[in-house]
Amino acid sequence: MTSLHLTRRGHKVTLIDRWEPGHGRAASSDYHRIFRSIHGKDEFYTLWVREARLRWMELQEEIGQQLYVENGTVVLAAKGHTGWEDATIPTFDKLGVPYFKFGIDELRIRLPHIDLQKVAYGLWEPEAGFIFAHRAVTETVKLFQREGGSLIRGRVTTDENETPMFDGKRIEADLIVMTTGSWLNSLFPATTRAITRVVRQDVVYTSTPDGDTRFDADNMPCWIDHGYGAYGIPNVNGHGFKAAIAWHHSDIDLDNEDRVIGEATKARCRQYLHWRFPALVGQTVVDQKVCQIDMTPDTHFIIDWHPKHENVLLVGGCSGHLFKHGPVLGDYVAGVGLKEFSVADRFSIKGRNSL
Repeated sequence: MTSLHLTRRGHKVTLIDRWEPGHGRAASSDYHRIFRSIHGKDEFYTLWVREARLRWMELQEEIGQQLYVENGTVVLAAKGHTGWEDATIPTFDKLGVPYFKFGIDELRIRLPHIDLQKVAYGLWEPEAGFIFAHRAVTETVKLFQREGGSLIRGRVTTDENETPMFDGKRIEADLIVMTTGSWLNSLFPATTRAITRVVRQDVVYTSTPDGDTRFDADNMPCWIDHGYGAYGIPNVNGHGFKAAIAWHHSDIDLDNEDRVIGEATKARCRQYLHWRFPALVGQTVVDQKVCQIDMTPDTHFIIDWHPKHENVLLVGGCSGHLFKHGPVLGDYVAGVGLKEFSVADRFSIKGRNSL
């Protein structure tokens, strides 16, 4: 997205990637990602998501392929732990974000196939859903190339002074934007490692009962089970029913670890499905993904200039919620890189708490 926006501002842009766009090690290599505006009392991210929704819709018209599915997203607020949802409601009211607050009786009518034990209420956002992440990445790169951008394959490294290098030589450019995902802190250890931690997130896809359409995206919203620390996306395009246990994080060796889930992850997922989706008990695991997440202590992104290299802009710290902002974030990063505006305080490297 940053490359595309820089190109559209009339600049000559070269995009370098170690592997093919949308490759299996990328943080955005999964089929899809949840799209939702809920961010508690944080108006900044809420407004970014609302703008991103329009831009995703515009981009898919431009590309000619579906990128955004608006089937809604419901957050299941846990009894005794509804602070995030409670804080979101006045934010939505102030900013005009459509939502419904459904009690248990209403949720049982709308989602009869979900066991709602220990749920206080549901915060249902109708103008939400999911983005086809892999398709969005690959098609945006193609659009970037059609508009004059260049893509080359290779590995960028840094030297002892964290100077970006390519093929053993220092990269020479007016602007170098390092959007390296979870590899950011290994490339810039002195600058970003203290405020980032890379963790793995295992995702499981299961089949659904024969002939049962209740778990399809046409009939069910995406869901975030805040109390349990789980989330997922219903059946679409034959991928299966997606479920992830958000708190089940562990460290990951980015360069050497296989991207394959283990038996413990499958067992944990099956336990959760038994708890919340009893009709899926005993269903077969049909697919899996292993993603890596670059976490910051405050979950804000990193978008800031390198302290020693005035033309090197560092972008990362996805913290599990960057992808949905994509079109807006790319535009913002391009603007920062071209000095159209300054770095927002929340994205600055200085003053961040260490992990």
